Amino acid sequence: MSARKLSSDTFANRPFKNLKNLLVEKEKKRCTEPPVAKKEEVPGDEELFARAMKEVKEIKEFREIPVYHNVSTYSRCRRSPDHDALKALEELVQGKRPVHLPDTPEFVEWIHEDYRDDLAQRLHEGHFSVQDCLDLHGNTVQEAKEEVSYFIKMSITKGYRCIKIIHGRGLRSPQGPVLKNSVVQWLLTTFRKYIAAFVTARQCDGGAGALYILFK
Repeated sequence: MSARKLSSDTFANRPFKNLKNLLVEKEKKRCTEPPVAKKEEVPGDEELFARAMKEVKEIKEFREIPVYHNVSTYSRCRRSPDHDALKALEELVQGKRPVHLPDTPEFVEWIHEDYRDDLAQRLHEGHFSVQDCLDLHGNTVQEAKEEVSYFIKMSITKGYRCIKIIHGRGLRSPQGPVLKNSVVQWLLTTFRKYIAAFVTARQCDGGAGALYILFK
């Protein structure tokens, strides 16, 4: 059988006929499309911290900083409720804290009803000058009564406005402050009509062991 020359149309099924054209078109398209930007990577925390601390320099003086421990307020709150009272009493005994006489049971105060309520306070605070003084130490009750009677009458006669009587506190007496109680009783009864007010003296003038007396 003789060989016969085959034409291009001999094979009806030619799947790669347009392959070359497709490759050429794809290459053209690739060249015309804009390049795809690469996605930027987000740095991690450690890298961000390293960047932030890049310019930081160490201060050698701060390598060792002393630490001061404050006293806990909780420990102070746990102390005994009587602590402050005992501390104050100790300071009073040692003379480190002044005694506020109006807060003590030994404080005495009386005001005539015709006068203002603050008169005794003003008298105690020293707003009236003491013009004469009587000391009853060493006297019996009867002797003290006679001394007080004479002293008050003479003070009124001389026109005195304010006097002082020292009666003591009776701390060494088994019966307590007998003279003090007796003087207060006489002032409220026998000599009441002459008196505007009387009150315990200031600490510098005898304190609970003396009385200021203000005449009308």
